Amino acid sequence: MDMDLIFVTGVALVAFSVPSLMAAYVDRRWPRQAIMMLVIAFVAIAYARQENPDTYSIAVIDETVVEVLGRYIN
Repeated sequence: MDMDLIFVTGVALVAFSVPSLMAAYVDRRWPRQAIMMLVIAFVAIAYARQENPDTYSIAVIDETVVEVLGRYIN
């Protein structure tokens, strides 16, 4: 399994869950879908960090995203 792809998928799910959280807050309803996306995202990020603890940090998120996008788009 490609740990970079798992990490980037987790980061993307975190980014996609923020609008869902805000919409649920504005509509005054329980954010079930957003919480589920956050749980899946944090599990993916934690799994990737567990497998390669020195590779992933906040400082290299942008480099990893660009590298993965370049690898799979090209």
